Amino acid sequence: MNQVHQPLFSHLVELRGRFLRAFGAILLVFLALVYFANDIYTILAEPLLRQLPAGSSMIATGVATPFLTPMKLTLIVSFFIAIPYVLYQVWAFVAPGLYKHEKRLIAPLVFSSALLFYAGAAFAYFVVFPLAFGFFTKMAPQGVTIATDIASYLDFILGLFIAFGVAFEIPIATIVICWTGMMTPKELSSKRPYVIVIVFVVGMLLTPPDVISQTLLAIPMWMLFEVGVFFARFYVRPEDDEQEQDSIS
Repeated sequence: MNQVHQPLFSHLVELRGRFLRAFGAILLVFLALVYFANDIYTILAEPLLRQLPAGSSMIATGVATPFLTPMKLTLIVSFFIAIPYVLYQVWAFVAPGLYKHEKRLIAPLVFSSALLFYAGAAFAYFVVFPLAFGFFTKMAPQGVTIATDIASYLDFILGLFIAFGVAFEIPIATIVICWTGMMTPKELSSKRPYVIVIVFVVGMLLTPPDVISQTLLAIPMWMLFEVGVFFARFYVRPEDDEQEQDSIS
């Protein structure tokens, strides 16, 4: 029994160490950025501030909101910045249990997933936000003063960041589907008409209720699906004898 529990205990100790390292990295980034918390929020609010009518501004309805909201944003930004190191800790914990061919295939996916998430967030900030906020401000009824609460704005844009970040992971999901043998690239290509309908439905559900935001999410998702199908041919599941040969070597 001791021999059985020993490996499990050592894995739990290693997992705790990896978790503490990841948490420590996030904390260090947070401490480095906390002084600039208000500046970070201003940068994030810039797409909306540029669209507000002259004389309008954002408001804070809670007593502690002007302090807590920038702190919350800074913590989230710290996590986003530390994602590569967090993923490295996850990889370092999982990699020893993988075969050589699995390591060669999964390592690029882990690295690419972080880049694609950043790309999705950047796309939302630089492309979607200006168009969406311009649409919202112009659609305000006459006599209505636009004064967005800073906490509500943060929750809104974080939802969009996550939606676009996850949506940009489509190539990874497509590759994994082919790699695990669930479907082949040819079978995925045959599902293209259904994929187009699905991405527009997802765009409608994950974005504000305007055609511009929905289209700006749906079209990149479709294009990313095509990219995933293209690269999936390099991740087709190997035959069993090839897997055994790689594991022996």
